[in-house]
Order: sequence, then C-alpha cells, then structure tokens
Amino acid sequence: MTTSRSADYIGAVGIGVSDLARSATFYARVLGMKQTATFEIAYMDEIVMAHEGRNAVVLMHWTDGSPRNYRDNPVKLVFYVTDPVAVIERIRAEGLEITLEPAPYPALGGVIIGMGKDPDGYVIELIGTPPPG
Repeated sequence: MTTSRSADYIGAVGIGVSDLARSATFYARVLGMKQTATFEIAYMDEIVMAHEGRNAVVLMHWTDGSPRNYRDNPVKLVFYVTDPVAVIERIRAEGLEITLEPAPYPALGGVIIGMGKDPDGYVIELIGTPPPG
C-alpha cells in the first residue's frame, strides 16, 4: 500500500476586526506579515495578510450595518516565530495585553511559548522555532 500527501490544506483563517487599517498595521508591524490582497464585497471589506505564501490571516470588516461582535472572541491564532520574546515586546509596545509571558516549556522540549492579544482581543500564541538555515 502506498500513501501520498493530500492536496488538501487550509489556506487562510478569517477573523472579524473592528478597524481594518489598525489590524493590518498590527499584523505587519508585530508579526512581519505582508498585505497580499484586498477585497470589497457587497457586505464586507477584507485584507489578506500573509507570510511568504505559507499562511494567511484574512481580516474581515462587515460594511452592511449588521451588528457584529469584534471583541474578545474565543479564537487563538498560533504563529511559529524565531524570537517569541521580541514579538511579545512588540505586542506590549502596541499597548496590548500580554496573557502569557514567554518562557520555556519542558514538556515541549524547552521551546519558548508566549501569548498576547491583537487589537480586537484575539489570542496570538507564539511558539519559538529555530531560525531557517
């Protein structure tokens, strides 16, 4: 029996945001993502932020006047970063909440993990990885 890799994969995760420009600036400045696309749909505007095509976060803001809760939704975005401490400091510099100071986790081989929140209160988990090389 042979196995092959599936062609299926997740391309992006979309999150509702209260201020598209502020959120795009946060993901660019704090996490090094780049704006790769924008969309104006009849009922919402979107900005796609990505890391070199590896992953994307779609920032979505409804424009149809429907009531939306953009604050503190139970969502966690997990990012693998080479320096979780530096990213936590960038979140802190934005005046945003740090929910877990970066520290090594022995159960995960000593990898450093930290957590903070984005401008709308989404949890950003940062997991340390070695730099590419």
